[in-house]
Amino acid sequence: MTMTTQIKSANIAIDEAAALIKRGELVVFPTETVYGLGANAFDKEAVAKIFEAKGRPQDNPLIVHISSLDEIENIAVDIPDGFYRLAEKFMPGPLTAILKKSRKIPDAVTAGGDTVGVRMPDNEYARELIAKSYPLAAPSANRSKHISPTTAAHVYEDLAGEVPLILDGGECSVGIESTVLDLTSDIPTILRPGAITAEMLLDIVGEVSENGRVIKVAKAPGMKYTHYAPIVDTVSAKSIESAVSEYDKAEAQGRNPVIIARDIYRDKISSRELISLGITAEDYTRNIYGALHDAEKKYGYIIIEELHGGGLEQSVMNRVKKAAGGKSV
Repeated sequence: MTMTTQIKSANIAIDEAAALIKRGELVVFPTETVYGLGANAFDKEAVAKIFEAKGRPQDNPLIVHISSLDEIENIAVDIPDGFYRLAEKFMPGPLTAILKKSRKIPDAVTAGGDTVGVRMPDNEYARELIAKSYPLAAPSANRSKHISPTTAAHVYEDLAGEVPLILDGGECSVGIESTVLDLTSDIPTILRPGAITAEMLLDIVGEVSENGRVIKVAKAPGMKYTHYAPIVDTVSAKSIESAVSEYDKAEAQGRNPVIIARDIYRDKISSRELISLGITAEDYTRNIYGALHDAEKKYGYIIIEELHGGGLEQSVMNRVKKAAGGKSV
């Protein structure tokens, strides 16, 4: 039997949300990256509800969200000095650090592994909720493998009936998930790219690896499964010319296509259907998930402009390639 799901403004419903968390319930909360589906990180029964609500595989670990560095010693052990140097610069912010986990953290949070991801969101409502309840284990607040949510409405479309309360804090300012940095390896290793890029980390840690590696237990969310995927066929396009060519071919086949691209190409796209991502790489990153949510409701085939630079462009293309299932034209 499904429950009633309410959306309430975050600035008036924090106390109600904290009470739900303390009772072992789930709450959706806003962050700067995407909306999170949170439960008390120390309560294994509450954490189990996250996997049930999302339809998430049990071997895909969760990130623990904190409101203050004072909370870290209940979550992790053998914390390296590098973590505190990174925290000084990037916390609160879109950076998740992988550390050795404390015994206080249930195995359900870490998929049975001995490490845990920790981050401090740069959203005042998220931090207030955590401060008034507990550190929150939380993945993105969407059905497993679907597009991540950057508004409360996106969450409601996926999880209505699965969670009692969605805190509406407006549109997420960053728009893609946090960078995940493994601090338990010999060299700090980026397991998932995000808005905090390798170049930004180098000044703090001196050396960063971006090389992928095969692991038996995933240390970070999103490493073992297709993520961020629309429910309609999706491809990425290496150039606007190839996007236009693919659009025309799909239209001739009656597939009801749309191009998702930056506004700088509006003239080249001409009279074809376009969902604009803005102009800059930051605009693209902030708007991509919302554009995918809109596109899958109205169109039968999605064609996404590829970016080809490093840093943030490389991070957002990680999400686009997964959304397209690796298909490119």
